[in-house]
Amino acid sequence: MGQHHARVYHQLEGTELVGVVDMSADRRDAIAAKFDCKGMGSVEELIAAEVDVVSVAVPTSHHRAQAEPLLRAGVACLIEKPLAGSVDEARAIAEVAEKSGALLMVGHIERFNPIMRALRRETDNGRDIVPRFIEVHRVSPMTFRSVDTSVVMDMMIHDLDVVIMLMGGREPDEVQASGVPVITQHEDVCNARLTWRFPEGSQGPAGVCVASISTSRLALKTERVTRITGENGYVKIDYGAKKGIVIRRTANEAQMFEVRDLLRKGEDLTNLKWHDLVNIEELAVDDEEPIVAEIQSFLAAVRTGTRPEIDATAGLANVRTAQRIIEAAQRERAWRPGS
Repeated sequence: MGQHHARVYHQLEGTELVGVVDMSADRRDAIAAKFDCKGMGSVEELIAAEVDVVSVAVPTSHHRAQAEPLLRAGVACLIEKPLAGSVDEARAIAEVAEKSGALLMVGHIERFNPIMRALRRETDNGRDIVPRFIEVHRVSPMTFRSVDTSVVMDMMIHDLDVVIMLMGGREPDEVQASGVPVITQHEDVCNARLTWRFPEGSQGPAGVCVASISTSRLALKTERVTRITGENGYVKIDYGAKKGIVIRRTANEAQMFEVRDLLRKGEDLTNLKWHDLVNIEELAVDDEEPIVAEIQSFLAAVRTGTRPEIDATAGLANVRTAQRIIEAAQRERAWRPGS
């Protein structure tokens, strides 16, 4: 991901790409030559160069070691997801940022996917869906890039960020999970069932929302689909295809009333086509590259001093929920009759 961050900083107006840091001299020199900047061997060199912002795109296990010196020096950091590999490390990074006052944003890029931007535009226009059941499938073939961590931290973390955002930033009240290590020593396949319980007025009418999130890095195809069913409508989001649909209850109440009336009368409706009956709206999707939108959002927060799109609080909530899922999956595997 680091080279993509370098490319965007190099291309954006109003920014100057000062340097790239990499343990590999060959790699950093190649990227530096490609994007007309200096290759460096440590974050201390970046600090000495008096940079204003840095993207931290190293393996998750190195986030704390690389980010903390930058944050202590007051450098704004965009840290690739997840914030850290454990709650303790995520909390430590957040505390350093708070003490120094340096801006910290976590790179949960799915928030900047064109389809998510389209959904949020709908919400901003007062046409939001109150979620009651969320079903997520994120599967792909094994890439062998993140074998040192669970698929929960590697892939599911994307969807945890989106789902928790839809829940107003609130972490789930209950967590159940089942996960299986197949190739690595960590979960390669995992399903999590998350439950939120809302009193009246906190998230629309009082009720429960359940999210079922299934993630696998051992699939034979790539699929990234989210379905949101609410009391007032239904949304389907296909991240890969950059397509989405909305079915609103208010737009279909007349048809539903008519069908229910026909069913009560015992009418034969076997020839009725469901797709012809339902009013389906397509989400208006733009073509802006997610990483460009993400970095522009980060830079805007730095320039204006406003809260970043995904701050340390949100990043910590995602890591905390991911760790709860991993622990629940481990307890489930360790369970024996009578235990």
